[in-house]
Amino acid sequence: MIPLLVAPLADDFILFNLARYTTFRAGAACMTALFIALLFGGRIIAWLRSMQPEGQPIREDGPQSHLITKKGTPTMGGVMILLALTLGVLLWADLRNGFIWAVLFVTLGYGALGLVDDWLKLTKRNTKGVSSRMKLVVQAAIGLVAAIWMVWLLPPGLSTNLALPIFKEALIPLSILFPFVAMFVMMGASNAVNLTDGLDGLAIVPVMIAAAVFGLIAYLVGNRIFADYLQLHGVPGAGELAVFCSALIGASLGFLWYNAPPAAVFMGDTGSLALGGALGAIAVATKHEVVLAIVGGLFVVETLSVIIQVFWFKRTGRRVFLMAPLHHHFEKKGWAEPTIVIRFWIIAMVLALVGLSTLKIR
Repeated sequence: MIPLLVAPLADDFILFNLARYTTFRAGAACMTALFIALLFGGRIIAWLRSMQPEGQPIREDGPQSHLITKKGTPTMGGVMILLALTLGVLLWADLRNGFIWAVLFVTLGYGALGLVDDWLKLTKRNTKGVSSRMKLVVQAAIGLVAAIWMVWLLPPGLSTNLALPIFKEALIPLSILFPFVAMFVMMGASNAVNLTDGLDGLAIVPVMIAAAVFGLIAYLVGNRIFADYLQLHGVPGAGELAVFCSALIGASLGFLWYNAPPAAVFMGDTGSLALGGALGAIAVATKHEVVLAIVGGLFVVETLSVIIQVFWFKRTGRRVFLMAPLHHHFEKKGWAEPTIVIRFWIIAMVLALVGLSTLKIR
């Protein structure tokens, strides 16, 4: 919004000219989202507590310590993230850019689904909200619409092809199958972040790390000079997603202020489904779907631990892990929660560096 408002004045007032630069607007979006989250965070938490006197329902089959340490903590803190993120983006992004609206559509659509899921859990006072089947159907519908939208926005030579990292000329033509692959990327990322969100601060920091990496990727592929130099597949207009990623980092930092152990609020499915969906949508828009699996490798591992656990238990009646997702396995082994969280953050940072290296290795 601000870039559109000050554009006519940029030639007369040199300070307004800064709004033309993506890097300036990205920094401004980050600071704006952070300020909004910190300003309204306490009030939002108080409001959530008034609606949730008993806090988020805790799994009885989970680590026993959670029944004590997590009791009474409100959920749906993702509302704080989405509010700060959306306002940061709407204020500083170029709203004529279709990629911004497509990614916002996925983020807010998945966030609304998570909000309903959290609300049902609270009203029923159990950990079962929206049924798994219904959740997947809604995610698929939102993801498919967004995928078709982005195919229309992407350059014709790239729109229905799957790009591979490292191999600069490698493109896998998928034709009409691509929207379904893109849909799966968004759904997979959304549910992977949701599964990872189980300890204070565990999911939000890897989300910020991934957002930082994809903010850089978006800026590079959207800049013809950098894209040609690094031999990346250029995507005109994708650079604006750097503003979105920066706003996401700012909103997440504001949320982490309140989510740091011991958490005053949980993001709930409202936040985790939305943030994962946002990362998946950005990966599709920047043609780095495969790189997301590397950068977000921590989320992949957490998801695989659940899949392996369920598959093996159904076949043999025995468990591979003491409990899934993987972070609960280490809790059962006696690791302290801060130890698990910080070590998982380190893994996320290492994987982010590996993902970044694919930009140069060609």
